[in-house]
Amino acid sequence: MDLDELQHAESYRDRVSTVTDKGARNWVYALKPHGKFYNYRNILAAFYLLVFFGIPFIKVNGMPFVMFNVLEGKFILFSKIFWPQDFYIFAIAMITFIIFIILFTVIYGRLFCGWVCPQTIFMELVFRPIEWLVEGNPAEQKLLNNGPWNFKKVYKKLLKHLIFFTISFIIANTFLMYIFGKDKVIKIIEEPISEHVALFVGLIVFTFMFYGVFAFVREIVCTTICPYGRLQGVMFDKDTMLVAYDYKRGEERGKFKKNEERTLGDCIDCHQCVNVCPTGIDIRNGTQLDCTNCTACIDACDFMMDKVGLPKGLIRYASENGIAEGKKLTFTPKIKAYTVLLVILMTILSILMATRKDVDAHITRTGGQLYQELPDNKLSNLYNAKIINKTNKEFPVELKLENVKGEIKLVGKQFISLKGEKIHTETFFIQLDKKEIHERTTKIQVGVYRDGKKIQTVKTNFLGPFM
Repeated sequence: MDLDELQHAESYRDRVSTVTDKGARNWVYALKPHGKFYNYRNILAAFYLLVFFGIPFIKVNGMPFVMFNVLEGKFILFSKIFWPQDFYIFAIAMITFIIFIILFTVIYGRLFCGWVCPQTIFMELVFRPIEWLVEGNPAEQKLLNNGPWNFKKVYKKLLKHLIFFTISFIIANTFLMYIFGKDKVIKIIEEPISEHVALFVGLIVFTFMFYGVFAFVREIVCTTICPYGRLQGVMFDKDTMLVAYDYKRGEERGKFKKNEERTLGDCIDCHQCVNVCPTGIDIRNGTQLDCTNCTACIDACDFMMDKVGLPKGLIRYASENGIAEGKKLTFTPKIKAYTVLLVILMTILSILMATRKDVDAHITRTGGQLYQELPDNKLSNLYNAKIINKTNKEFPVELKLENVKGEIKLVGKQFISLKGEKIHTETFFIQLDKKEIHERTTKIQVGVYRDGKKIQTVKTNFLGPFM
């Protein structure tokens, strides 16, 4: 191969697949794949869509199952409310998430992108099938786009974009349900727009954003915009699982000739792997950032191999070392160790979330106040308490001294009642006998009880005279 041929062969590295060598948009007309992986992905997509559109309608004990109200700093996961006071859990979750991404990518490559990513699910298994249904196969789509604006073209384009916009509107409504909750979004829909102008504008903005992504931006999200896709290239190693072309078995390429003994490689140069690729790459060029590991090329190649009587798996899940050494993908000790670490991290995070307290109390001695001497040889200190009720229910709580004998006397009330989703400020006195005081500052513990059951122990100080 001379220098010009080599440069031409390597020209795919000069730019992303969605841009031509002149810098123009390279519109991808992907052929519909058929095969076991595509069927598995459709089953997973159906489950994913059911979960995505169904979760906002699920309530447990009157609470949404999941809600991320960023504007109010209120997050609900598995019907448990998380407030800014629970930031430590989110900090741990963020660290766990970053480590998870790194380890998962090192082991499994872009498995997430091809199978679970919302962009892939909606684009390849919702919007693109609608496009095939309305406008036809890639050849028919290209012919339609390049043809004159007649009745047929106007009708098909209007129908496709109307469906796209309607689905985008439904996605936007669902997205807002995850932020504000189902009840509030339904209220926006039922009541006059004038009463919810800001939220209605947000709904329209989200609708056009989703519509623009799936109707026009499309695979550019994966090839250029998504930061995860950009980062993955630096996290791969030669044992990373990816969708790969077996160049040792496939080269040298050549057309298949019936009833003739094949002396070339198994790749029959049919270009079906390229035709079905949603990002327009040629997987035979090797590992590329544009590849989302969607497995469409595996299905296409397996179909053609079966047709010509050659073994399947010319394109398959493999690692670079596996291809080079001719070995099947196996779970190496490193992969097993990383997987165990991922499970441990997720377990720790799950335990933290499950054991998070519904009531969080902070008790401090009132600043600038000395102790007060009372009759019957007693001393008193004034305290302020902030008690956060993270549930949506109202219930009473009781404060009790744990490690010393004494009394707690509330200021201006007989008992503490916590309203749902509120921060309560309480003022009270703690009275102790002088015989309980053995030093200037005594460490005391206050138990917070709900329905007779202790839910938290809070430590604070009691100030007494110099001993």
